[in-house]
Amino acid sequence: MPSQSTLERFIARVEESAHAEAVEEFHIPESSMRENQSVPRVGRDHHIANERKVLAQARTVESRCLRPVFVNGDNVVIRWLFRFEWLDGTATQMEELAYQRWVGERIADEQFFYDPAQKTRVKSA
Repeated sequence: MPSQSTLERFIARVEESAHAEAVEEFHIPESSMRENQSVPRVGRDHHIANERKVLAQARTVESRCLRPVFVNGDNVVIRWLFRFEWLDGTATQMEELAYQRWVGERIADEQFFYDPAQKTRVKSA
């Protein structure tokens, strides 16, 4: 079960848009990540590479935790709001729930729930 201070540090890293760094600092090496019902990606290094690949396509990323954060033992649910300004002049805003299973102070499994229609890019204002 993560401590409150660990959860706050994790949230702060994501809100700083340090997504790859948050994965590196808070996921166990053999962790899994899953988008909605897709096949899980396994391995922290794989997650870090995926985060960097996505972020390389963005001019800016705004990340915000929409509280409250729900904690029940080793399970945590965080509601996120993300806004991506892409290099091609488009933007994407996404709201998602991240369902996490922690082992001590590290994330072992994470599944994201969101409406895939939100991935549609729109001309940036």
